[in-house]
Amino acid sequence: MQITFLTQLDWLIRLILAGVCGYAIGYERNSRSKNAGTRTHLIVALSAALMIIVSKYGFMDIISTHGVNLDPSRIAAQIVSGIGFLGAGMIFVHNQSVNGLTTAAGIWATSGIGMAIGSGLYFIGIVATLLILLFQIILHQNYRWIKSATSDHLILQLEDFEGLQLLQQQLKEEDVKILSIKVEKKSNNSLKTELYLNLPKAYEVASLMSLLESNDKIKSIEY
Repeated sequence: MQITFLTQLDWLIRLILAGVCGYAIGYERNSRSKNAGTRTHLIVALSAALMIIVSKYGFMDIISTHGVNLDPSRIAAQIVSGIGFLGAGMIFVHNQSVNGLTTAAGIWATSGIGMAIGSGLYFIGIVATLLILLFQIILHQNYRWIKSATSDHLILQLEDFEGLQLLQQQLKEEDVKILSIKVEKKSNNSLKTELYLNLPKAYEVASLMSLLESNDKIKSIEY
């Protein structure tokens, strides 16, 4: 294969198109105040496209001169596994809840889009970008049929153990599960209670606050 100006222009178009697709996914993440935004996704997509182009066409002189056989898919496999380290850095656990999984998956998907466009599969790369954006928009809407159980973290000051027992009974009646509970007795005999709760589907946080406020044994709430 002879590398001409038109060939290199086609590669440039692939890089730009991959960057635009990555930017689109990053813009959606950035609009929701996620860690990885437009720049990260753009660079990942463009770089993945560049590495695929190098993998496919960067060794043509060796192949034509020495008749060496190369496997371009090896670079693609390295990109898929290597991008996992970048995604792993975006996942963190706080208050027994995991954050960053969707963003990490988005980075991984963005690299795949970059590889597709870098390989010349324009249609499938653009369609994959549009599908990811579409599903992200749909799944972030407050549709009742796609709502899932959520977790919550509370720190309460209770007057005594009677108040704690009443609280546990109230939560049980509302189908709110206690994932973990930590109780510390203070010098004034009050109880500092730290709760991790699993709220049912479509359960409003306002309902939980009303429930807590109805318990006269609760002196303070840190939400």
